[in-house]
This record gives sequence, C-alpha cells and structure tokens, in this order.
Amino acid sequence: MASFKSTKIPIYPKLGEKVTPDTLYWKNYKAPVQIKEFGAVTSIDFSSLAPHNYAVTASTRIHIYGPFSTEPVKTFTRFKDTAYSGKFRSDGQLLVAGCEDSMVRLFDVSGKVALRVFKGHTKGVHVTDFTSDCYHILTGSDDYTCRLWDIPNSTELTSYKEHTDYIRCGITSKLNRDIFITGSYDHTLRMFDARVEKSVMTMDHSQPVESVLLYPSEGLLVSAGGRYVKVWDLLKGGQPLVSLKNHHKTVTCLSLSSNGQRLLSASLDRHVKIYNTTNYKVVHNFDYAASILSLALAPDDESIVVGMTNGVLSIKHRKSPEEKREMAGKQRMQPVYRIFVKGRNYVPKKDDFLVSKPVKSHLAKYDKQLKKFNISKALDTALESWRRNRKPEITVAVMKELDRRGTLKNALAGRDEQNLSQLLNFLIGNVVDPRFTPVLVTATEMILDIYQAVVGQSSVVDRQLVRLQELVEREVDYQQDLLEVLGMLDTLFAASLPRKEVPCPGSSRSNGLAEGKS
Repeated sequence: MASFKSTKIPIYPKLGEKVTPDTLYWKNYKAPVQIKEFGAVTSIDFSSLAPHNYAVTASTRIHIYGPFSTEPVKTFTRFKDTAYSGKFRSDGQLLVAGCEDSMVRLFDVSGKVALRVFKGHTKGVHVTDFTSDCYHILTGSDDYTCRLWDIPNSTELTSYKEHTDYIRCGITSKLNRDIFITGSYDHTLRMFDARVEKSVMTMDHSQPVESVLLYPSEGLLVSAGGRYVKVWDLLKGGQPLVSLKNHHKTVTCLSLSSNGQRLLSASLDRHVKIYNTTNYKVVHNFDYAASILSLALAPDDESIVVGMTNGVLSIKHRKSPEEKREMAGKQRMQPVYRIFVKGRNYVPKKDDFLVSKPVKSHLAKYDKQLKKFNISKALDTALESWRRNRKPEITVAVMKELDRRGTLKNALAGRDEQNLSQLLNFLIGNVVDPRFTPVLVTATEMILDIYQAVVGQSSVVDRQLVRLQELVEREVDYQQDLLEVLGMLDTLFAASLPRKEVPCPGSSRSNGLAEGKS
C-alpha cells in the first residue's frame, strides 16, 4: 500500500525590504535606553552648547540629562503644579519654563532657585521660548494670550489676544528678534511682529494645532494638528504647500534633522514618521510602546529622544565607528553556513555499514482529514481564521488538491450561513490575487451553482455575493483596460521599428508585374 503524500504548498517569492540610504542611516542606532519619569513627558529640548545636555519636562519637575547619562545631572523642582515647555537659551546658560499655576520661571542652569518669575497670565502657560537676541521671552497660555517679556527688567513688553482658544505651541524666529508664530486650538496659526499691534499673517490648519516648526531659512513653516502635518510658504503670504496624512491619530510634535533634509513627526499612534523634505514621502518609520507626546533630535542626529504618555523616556544613541567594527567582528565569528552542511555530501565506503533511522512524518491537520477522506473537515481546517489570514496559500492548496481529486464540489456543499459567509469572505479577499485566481474562480463558480437556489434567504450572504460580483466586474474592467494599453504599446513599438523592404523574386519594384509581362 502506497504511503499518503502530504499536500504540496507552493512557495511564492517574497519581496524583500528595499534598502535605501535612509534605511541604513536611521537604522544605525543602538537599542533604546529607557528612563522612567514621574509623569507624562510633555517637552524635550536640547542645548545648543556642547556637550548638548537636554531638558525633560514631566509632571512638576524638569530634569537635565547628559548626552549619555541615565540619571539627571540637574533637577528643577520649584513648581507648585505641572510644569510645561522647559527650553534652553541659545547660549545654554538659562532655562525658561511655564507652569499650570500661570507663572513663568527663569532658571540659571548652574543654580537651583528661579532668577525671575513672570506674573501676568491668568491660566496655565504651555508655551515658552527665547527670542533670537536672548533678552526677551515669548509665552503662550490657556487664557488665549501670548506675551513678550523683558528679562533684565522682569516686565511685560506686549500682549496679544487674537486667538479664541488655548495656545499650545509657538516658536520664535532665529533671524529676527521681533517675529514669532503661535498655534492654537482655534485651528489657526498666527504670525506676530512685536513692532506691530496685531498679527501680520494668519493661516487656517482646520484642526487644533499641537506643534509648529520653522525651517532654518524660515521661508517655510510646518504645523501639526489632528492627523495632519501641513507645510506653509511664508514668503507667499502663508500659502499651503503640502498636506500630509500618514498618521492614524493626533500628531503631537515635530522635529527637523541636523541637515534640514528630513522632517520627523510623532503621534499618539505610537509612530515616528520621517519625511524627505524634497517630495515629502515617508522614508522611514519608528515604532514605540506607548503614545508619543514629545520628540527631539540631538545635534548631528547623534541621538533620538522620545517622551511618552506612560512617563517613559526613550533614548536611542547612534553607533560609533568602533562599535560598528565590533559588530562586524562578532558576525564574522558566528558559525558559517559550511559548518552546518558539513558531512552532508559524505560518500560511504565499501566496508561501511549504514544504520538507518526511520523518519516519522508529521501530517498537518488538513492532511490528516484528507487521509481519512473527510473532505469537508479538511476544508474547514484550511479555513481557520489564522491560517486563511496569514497563509492563504495553504487554503488555496487544499482547494486545489480537492479539485484534483474531484471532490471540491462536495466539500463546498452543505454549509450553513456562518460557514458560507466565512468562505465568501476568503474569496472576496483573495480571488483577484493573480497567484490564487485560477483555483478560486473554479471554487466561486461551484459555490454559485450549489447555492443559487437559496439566494435571497440570508441578507449577509446576499451582501457578500454582491460585493464579490462588483469585485470581479471591476477586475474584468481593469484587465480590459490593460489589454487596450498593451495594444497601444504594441502599435507604438511596431511603428518605431525601422522598415525593411523585402523584394519578391521575379517582380518589378515599379509596378509589381513580372518583367516578361511588362
């Protein structure tokens, strides 16, 4: 008696990941270092002064970390309520932060006590930043106002109340001390000039604005709010250039790479997207364990720091050249392929005695049912949810085997509404896949022949049949369009080929008649 042969599952080629320079660049980071903070990390800011420490704002504290330290080198705790937006001045000597108690505090990085406390807002201050001359501070608050403060005199210079909702983001110009931009939950972005009494430019983001970013040239502005990241041309009066919708949840923060050629956006969907600033296509993606609230890149992209809602601070450091060489050396020391295949091609000698060990073959569940001629159960096993979703080629292979045996129609018959709906779902998802179409079209025709008498008795099955019909009709239209395009291309290629004259023997070139008859 011949042994049972298991179902042959065809192996289809898989498309590998396309390796680009961006992939190599952004994958060149070590495993992340994680630090637990006291609350959600709402702000991260790097000092522009070496060694490029960074300030982390979380709960009622601001921690300052060294570039490679896991413990804070400095802590500011003089906040009565939640702190926001801890920002370094360009010289790295001062730090400003807002607070839920409506006060703005200015700290000396080398001290502990606040040098200045600015009072004037009536609600929490979520936005702080230094102007380019280092002598003024911009603040934005939930009282709908943004204000400029003078550091030496501790006085308010000017106040604007044009927003109609909370101001949650803002940025100052690094080229002009009087220019700054704010974003609000009233869906607008406003550019202000301290020399003018009202805003000089307004842009509508159409979503509550969570973050703003200026390009180094300051000709372009990037805003984030809702699921959208939008780019505006400030030189053309705030004209929108690009609207990106690559996130599934609210985008919370933006950052720019050191060379200004890559834009990073982080979202509550736990993803960091990296865009090429030339065509604004996504070139890389980072995944994290929780929703992201803040993101910052170190100078020269030496590290990526991300703050999350669960209070975890994630730091990825770039690999140094020495570490790259060490990793390459470790890979070379690992067992190579020739060790694993050693002895496979050994040829026995005449006097050798071979002791063979019987190899027990393990059959899959669907093969066990096929061996027992339980064709319906074999098909049910192949249609299990994880198998049909992750490995549809197994389900199709079982159908092909049943069709070869001539029992596919029997296996498809006698199904209730739930099983038939499950089968139709599989057909809808895979019938237009060119790998499976030859087998699934046959199965579809059999199902229509078997169940045409019960059409109209189940609304669920009727809807699925209509979907299947629309899907097939659309695919047929696509195929017809492709054939038309193919015919056009054949005509163009034929017209572009050089023509060669092939004279017929015994014929004249002038009129085609034989010489004797002419």
